[in-house]
Amino acid sequence: MKILAYHVQEYEVDAVKNWAKNNDIQVDIEYGLLTVDSVDKAKGYDGVTTQQVIPVKDEEIYRKLKENGVKQISSRTAGVDMFDLDLAKKYGISITNVPQYSPNAIAELAVTHAMMLLRNINHIKTAQATGNFKWEKRVISKEIRSCVVGIIGTGRIGLTTAKLFKGLGAEVIGYDVFKNPNAEGVLEYASDLEDLLSRSDVVSLHLPLTEDTYHLINKDNIKFMKEGAILINTGRGALLDIDAVLAELDSGHLKAAGLDVLECETLYVNQKIDDREKLEDSPVPNLMSRDDVNLTGHFAFFTETAVDNLVSTSLDNIKCHNETGEVVNSMN
Repeated sequence: MKILAYHVQEYEVDAVKNWAKNNDIQVDIEYGLLTVDSVDKAKGYDGVTTQQVIPVKDEEIYRKLKENGVKQISSRTAGVDMFDLDLAKKYGISITNVPQYSPNAIAELAVTHAMMLLRNINHIKTAQATGNFKWEKRVISKEIRSCVVGIIGTGRIGLTTAKLFKGLGAEVIGYDVFKNPNAEGVLEYASDLEDLLSRSDVVSLHLPLTEDTYHLINKDNIKFMKEGAILINTGRGALLDIDAVLAELDSGHLKAAGLDVLECETLYVNQKIDDREKLEDSPVPNLMSRDDVNLTGHFAFFTETAVDNLVSTSLDNIKCHNETGEVVNSMN
């Protein structure tokens, strides 16, 4: 069995090599992206894995994979919105993902964002940079134990986040179309989304991106959030309408936002941006300049444990498919 791993990052190399050695399977590393120009490199391989937010939606990629005998793209991610699942199905290409990997990685960053914004750390640092170390009313904060935290999406990651907030003393409520039976004793479910938004001091998003969740937080319902509330998104960028969020921040209705993901993040994720003009037509410069926003570039998953899980599970998916014919963690 031979596997080609596209777009391998420096921090993934050891995990790839360790998996190959432990499973006695050849895994060749390709540092470039899976594109029309690079797809022929997969000829002769039993499966490919990639980790990229750059879209893989050109029909030629799927056609050439089929021609080259490759029947599976195993993504080293949870989300698969970068792939065209209909084209993959048309050409008999299975798209698999890693649905479960260190939920603590995401949950911990969500809590970190919330606590930094709750305690006004950005405002304090900006004031101190000017020599102002005074205790002023504008930077006094609530304690998390006096807050209601609303978790939207109560799967493994959402529930892990809820447990962390509850451990800090917060009252935790949740909203999800599918209620998690393991949530008992951790959170109480709100009656609907509007109910959760209106009751929460902190709202944290932990949902996959689907047609139903696209811009779940928008100009029509964001107004239901409590005045002075904090919004956290470590899920997918398009879960919220960033223009609506900025409008509520500008008006002072929202206190702050912690954003690990943005709808436009393909402009900058995992890149060094030397030409800032590339970002001029996006909300990124505005977000980066604000003390009421924490912006991290899709780093929530980025822990040693999570990376090892992502690499090993994605390669396990290919191994299982080739040895048993079973497709696990398939999205199409």
